[in-house]
Amino acid sequence: MGGLSSHNLAFAFGLLGNIISFFVFLSPLPTFYKIYKKKSTEGFQSVPYVVALFSALLLMYYAFLKDNDGILIITINSFGCLVETIYIAVYFFYAPKKLKVYTIKLLSLMIVGFGLIVVLTQFLAKGPTCLQIVGWICLVFSVSVFAAPLCILKQVIRTKSVEYMPFSLSLSLTLNAVMWFFYGLLIKDFNIAIPNVLGFIFGIIQMVLYAIYKRKGTKKALILEGQKIIAAIDAHEMLEKQVMVDQVIDVVKLSEMVAACDCPETLPLVPANCVNELDDHVAADLILAKAN
Repeated sequence: MGGLSSHNLAFAFGLLGNIISFFVFLSPLPTFYKIYKKKSTEGFQSVPYVVALFSALLLMYYAFLKDNDGILIITINSFGCLVETIYIAVYFFYAPKKLKVYTIKLLSLMIVGFGLIVVLTQFLAKGPTCLQIVGWICLVFSVSVFAAPLCILKQVIRTKSVEYMPFSLSLSLTLNAVMWFFYGLLIKDFNIAIPNVLGFIFGIIQMVLYAIYKRKGTKKALILEGQKIIAAIDAHEMLEKQVMVDQVIDVVKLSEMVAACDCPETLPLVPANCVNELDDHVAADLILAKAN
């Protein structure tokens, strides 16, 4: 039964966590492709990418302190640091001056904060104590990162739209939380396991809200489409009616012009029964035309 040992299971969950996290880190690519095509950051902010970079740096530092159990944490967060750095660089290149200054301030704060954590934990704590302190810091920061989607959930509920909450990303984050929870549980590292419980809960809530408001959004879209079709039909009917009115008015005027030429033998160009078939609106236009 050696193949089912907790060590092997932990490695399997950690490997799956690496694979899913790889795609989660790549999920902002469409956003940055849009920024590249439009040569503008539009309404996007740099905060999520700076926070993600800081989180990856913290977890890497924590994993280095763990020695043997930290390899899988180091691999994925090394990739995360690289990708987030590229995102920030692209954002900085296309951002307006005001947002560039704001991004520099965020990066400076991040570097100073990370540097202080490393220096203080290295000089004021040793061995297991250092690992425990850094683990607590990672736990608190990870919880705050997982709580960040609360803003998105609030926006979804307020707008009743899932436009800014893709289902694929919510599903990926939920599966990612499951993998890293079991990895942390199997290696008995609750600094890794506990934040992912929160991540799993928020992921489930996101998917439930997606199912609710996506259905409502589909119904609303169908109603709007129906209203557009009805409006188009009404507009077409009004246009046909107006064309008919204009044609009849022209014929009436022509009849009066012929009658004015003292040609009694000339027959009326508009039979009386045609005029009688017109609705009130058309008859009113004819009367107005005749008066003119």
